Amino acid sequence: MVERVQTPPASEHSQPSCRPCQELALAEAVANAEYDWSKATDCRVLMKRHRESGECVAGQSA
Repeated sequence: MVERVQTPPASEHSQPSCRPCQELALAEAVANAEYDWSKATDCRVLMKRHRESGECVAGQSA
């Protein structure tokens, strides 16, 4: 039997503040809980693209 070890999410995902970030963080957590590593990776890639797109408000002061 092969045991898979989950890697903890990166610190940049710990407290997302915009809605798309929250949705992607939740989807990543669900994928990890379901041992769907491919989907979890997709969520992290989409989160990074979102944050780099300029649409993300997570690091901007209000």
